[in-house]
Amino acid sequence: MANSNTITIHHKEVDEREAIPLLTPYNMRNFNLSHRIVLAPLTRSRSYNYVPQPHAALYYSQRTTKGGFLIGEASGVSDTAVHGYPNTPGIWKTEHVEAWKPIVNAVHEKGGVFFCQLWHAAIVFNDEYEPDHGQAAISGTNNPVDKDITNNKATTTLSGSVTTDEISKFVNDFKMAAKNAIEAGFDGVEIHGANGYLLDQFLKGKVNDKYGGNIENRCRFPLQVVKAVADEIGADKVGIRLCPFPDESDQCDPQALAIHMAQSLNELGILYCHMIEPRMVTQVNTKWSLLPIRKVFKGTFIVAGGYNRSEGNEAISSGAADLVAYGRLFLANPDLPTRFQLDAQLNDPDPTTFCIPDPVLGYTDYPFLQHI
Repeated sequence: MANSNTITIHHKEVDEREAIPLLTPYNMRNFNLSHRIVLAPLTRSRSYNYVPQPHAALYYSQRTTKGGFLIGEASGVSDTAVHGYPNTPGIWKTEHVEAWKPIVNAVHEKGGVFFCQLWHAAIVFNDEYEPDHGQAAISGTNNPVDKDITNNKATTTLSGSVTTDEISKFVNDFKMAAKNAIEAGFDGVEIHGANGYLLDQFLKGKVNDKYGGNIENRCRFPLQVVKAVADEIGADKVGIRLCPFPDESDQCDPQALAIHMAQSLNELGILYCHMIEPRMVTQVNTKWSLLPIRKVFKGTFIVAGGYNRSEGNEAISSGAADLVAYGRLFLANPDLPTRFQLDAQLNDPDPTTFCIPDPVLGYTDYPFLQHI
């Protein structure tokens, strides 16, 4: 018979005390994490009119463990931030703040650490989904971009581009959104500076004034946002997500760009840097390509990029990362840390239900392990 330190799954006994790197504790400055597995920010398209819905409380709490770290789905910082993405949440109105509060409470009741991802989608939008806001979609570039929205390939329709004079407005939008996130109860915020959205467009050199061209100019606007947010809520509550590796049309040295950002972020003293592996955005597949950046950045270093259990363990044990963010695997396995601990079979994610409005299907109905 199994004793209190074992769990039997399909008649296989596993010693819970056996430590694996992903399941070791980690101190993230003021946050004592019980393991290194992070819920990555995942757009689920289940809000209504940019207002988070009550069913999100169950979704996030299902994926919460005591001392676990969760990053919420991308939340718009203003009404210009969410063009063309159906049913995504916002964080710019009092209505949004009040709707987030019970969701954040549900995570905190289970002992989780919860950050809100601040997002401006900019040019990445699809007219098919967006009602008339009475204003043009904005961007840092005059070049249309293709983006996969709700599993359908859609080409953007560009209506306007950010001017230098408008920069201060967008910096303020991020700052106020961060303030709102803390008011909603979040433990901190992650600034979305990846995936072709507004801040990433500047980093990728799509503009040609003092915010484009050389590396220092490319980084200026994103760093202004980070500084404003850190000044508003405290640098120890701020992280940023980046994917410095560009498409082949951009000749900028991505490692030099990322290292400059890391050095500049050190000066601002933010909590963490969350980097996406280049294998997820380009044809580059060099193992540990983020190591030079990891060696420069002094805060917590989080990696993402389709990691499995063994790859995540290796990233931690080798020192390539402090934490590993999991998206699809965590989406489909709400008890992912337990499954990794036991090396148990994983549920397969269903892409057809990633971004649909159903409050249950493909959202809160993925099965947990059955302990026999």
